[in-house]
Amino acid sequence: MDQTAGSMQKELKNKQGQKKIGTTMNEIETMKRAADNIRILSAAMVEKAKSGHPGGAMGGADFINVLFSEFLIYDPNNPEWEGRDRFFLDPGHMSPMLYSVLALTGKYTMDELAAFRQWGSVTSGHPELDIARGVENTSGPLGQGHTYAVGAAIAAKFLKARFGEVMDQTIYAYISDGGIQEEISQGAGRIAGHLGLDNLVMFYDSNNVQLSTTVDTVSTENVAMKYRAWGWAVVEIDGHDVKAIREALKDAMFETERPTLIIGKTVMGKGAVTSERKDFGNQVSTHGQPLSASGASFDETIRDLGGDPENPFVIFPEVQELYAQSHIELEEVVAERYANKAKWAQENPELAAKLERFFSGDVPNMDWAAVQQKPNQSTRAASSVVLSAFAQNIENMICSSADLSNSDKTDGFLKQTHRFSKKDFSGAFLEAGVSELTMACLCIGMALHGGVIPVCGTFFVFSDYMKPALRMAALMELPVKFIWTHDSFRVGEDGPTHEPVEQEMQIRLLEKLKNHHGANSMMVLRPADAVETTVAWEMALKNNSTPTGLLLSRQNIVDLPAKTSRQKEARQAEKGAYTVNEDENPEVVLVASGSEVATLVEGAQLLRKDGVKVRIVSAISEGIFRNQPKEYQQAVMLDDCPVFGLTAGLPTTLEGLVKNRGTIWGLNSFGYSAPYQVLDKKFGFTGQNVYQQVKKLLACVEEPETEAMQ
Repeated sequence: MDQTAGSMQKELKNKQGQKKIGTTMNEIETMKRAADNIRILSAAMVEKAKSGHPGGAMGGADFINVLFSEFLIYDPNNPEWEGRDRFFLDPGHMSPMLYSVLALTGKYTMDELAAFRQWGSVTSGHPELDIARGVENTSGPLGQGHTYAVGAAIAAKFLKARFGEVMDQTIYAYISDGGIQEEISQGAGRIAGHLGLDNLVMFYDSNNVQLSTTVDTVSTENVAMKYRAWGWAVVEIDGHDVKAIREALKDAMFETERPTLIIGKTVMGKGAVTSERKDFGNQVSTHGQPLSASGASFDETIRDLGGDPENPFVIFPEVQELYAQSHIELEEVVAERYANKAKWAQENPELAAKLERFFSGDVPNMDWAAVQQKPNQSTRAASSVVLSAFAQNIENMICSSADLSNSDKTDGFLKQTHRFSKKDFSGAFLEAGVSELTMACLCIGMALHGGVIPVCGTFFVFSDYMKPALRMAALMELPVKFIWTHDSFRVGEDGPTHEPVEQEMQIRLLEKLKNHHGANSMMVLRPADAVETTVAWEMALKNNSTPTGLLLSRQNIVDLPAKTSRQKEARQAEKGAYTVNEDENPEVVLVASGSEVATLVEGAQLLRKDGVKVRIVSAISEGIFRNQPKEYQQAVMLDDCPVFGLTAGLPTTLEGLVKNRGTIWGLNSFGYSAPYQVLDKKFGFTGQNVYQQVKKLLACVEEPETEAMQ
C-alpha cells in the first residue's frame, strides 16, 4: 500500500471510531501488569480445579490483553449489538485466558473464575457460547473455532455489501499450534485468502509446545510461507512485546486486500518458575496440568508475577483502572457508531428495517403455495425448486456447496444469484470447493455472526466428513440447514464408497439426543416425494433453534397417492409421521421414510389384491413424531397392529418405530456397484418383496425365497 492510500485508509478508520492506542512507557508497564494479572488468574483457576491447561493461557496473555483493552470494539452495555467486532477462540483448552480477560471487562466475577470446571459453573472447561458474557463460540475440536471466524467474516462482508459502513466490523481469531495442524485449517486458510477477507485478523500463538511433545518433533513446515501462498498478509512478532502486538494489529486494521495472520512467538507457561525461582517456561508439562503438578511452583510463580498465592483471585487496582478507561473509550466509540447508524437509518428507512429483520431471527415470509413441483421427480430436484424460490424471496440466505452444486441441486439457488468473489459479496452463493468439514464450519460461523441464514449441500455419504461440525452446531443450537443428497444405495453405479448405508442411523442419533433445553438437538427430515420435500423445507426454515438435515434422493420417486390434495395431506409431515394411505380396519402398518414409502405403496397394492388391509405411514422424522402427544402417536402407529418397516439403511434406523411389533427390511452390509433398479431387485426393495415379507409377518404364507439382503 502506498503512503497516500495508507493515510486515506487510516483516516477512514478513525472516522469510524478506532480506539486510541496508548504509547507511553507508563502505559506499557500497565499493560504488562494487566497481562500478568491474566496469567495469575489463569494459573489460579487451573490450580484450584486441579485440572486444566495453564501454559497456553499464560503465554497468550499479552496479546489478549492488548486486543481487548485497545482494539476490540464492542458495547459494554449491549453485548448483542450486531455491529460489534467478534473474537473467536480456537483452542478451547485456553479458556482460562478468555475467562480472565473477560473478568477484567466485568463479564465474570472472581467467584465464577474460582469455580472453574465445577458442576453448574459458568466457567466450563472449554468455553460455551454465551454472548452476554462475551463468549462468541463454543470451542470444540481444534481448528473449528478459527474456521467459524472465517465464516463470520464472510457473513460480515455479505452484510456490509448490503448495508454499508453500519456493518463495518473486524473478526478476530486466536489459533494455536494444534489448530494449525488440524486438517481443517487448510480449507479455512485457502478460502479466506481466496476471498480476500481483509476484515479477518488471526493471531497464531506459536510457542513450539503441544500437549505431549514439542511442535518440531511433528512438523517443520513454514507456516508463514503457507499462509502467504494462500494470499494472507503475514506478520511475525514477539508475542510478548506490547508495542509489536499493537503495530501488527494496526497494520491489520489498514489492510484492504488480504486477511492478516499475526504469528506471535510466545513462551508456553510464560512467567512460571520453580520453587528455586528458576524460569520454567516452554515446558511441555505446563500445557495440560496445574503448575504444581508440572514441576513449577504455583506459589512462587504467583509471587513472581506480583500476586498473592493465598488470594490469587484479585484484579489489580491499576488494571481495573486500565479497563475502566477502556470502557469509557468504548462507550465513546459505540456512541459515535450508534449516531452514524441513526443518521443512516433516517436516510435509509427501508434498509434499516431490513437490517433489523435480518437480525431478528424471525422466519422470512414465503408464499409456499407458489412453489409448484413437477410430478414424480427426485427429492433433490424438488429441493432445487424450493431453493430457487428462496434465492428470489429470502434476501439474507447464503447457500454453499462442496463442489457439487449441479448434483446436489443447490444450483437452483445459484441460478438466481452469483458466487462470492474477492471484493464482491453482493451475491449469495459460496463455492467452498471440495471441503465438507470446512464448509460446515463456515456455515456455523455465519450463524454465530447472525443476520444470515446459512445453507450448505453435499452428498449424504460425505456427511461423515462433517460429523464433528454437526455435533457443535447441535451443541450451540444453531439453525444451519444441511442438504444431503444421494441418500441411499440408489446412488447405484458409484458403488459402496458412495452409498450411505449407515449414515441415516448415525445422523438420526442427534434427533434422539436432547440439548440443554430438553429439545431434540437436531431436526432430520427425509421426505417421501416432491410435495413432501416442499413441506420439509418449510419445516427447516421455521426451525431457528437447532440445525436441520434434509436427506434427499438422487433418483425419481413416484408421487404418493392422495384422497383429496397431496399438497394438503403432505402438510401432516410437520408432525414427524402421518398416515399416507389406509384401508378401513387395517391389519398391518407399513412404515418408512423417503423413497421407500413409494415402495410400500407398490407392495400395498399387491397385498390388497390378497384382501390384506394396510395402513402406510410416512415417517419423515421420528424425533418430531416422538414429541407429539401419545394419543397422536398411537393413532398413527396403531398399537394393536403388527408393523413392517422398510429402510434403505441399517434396520436399526426404524427400531424406534417398529419396536418388537414386527420386522424391518433393511441392509446389513455395504452396497454394490450397479444401476439402482438392479440394486432394488437384488436387495429386495420392490413391491413384490414388501408383499412377501408382510405376508410372512402375518403368517399367511410360507417363508419366500428372495435375493434380498436382510
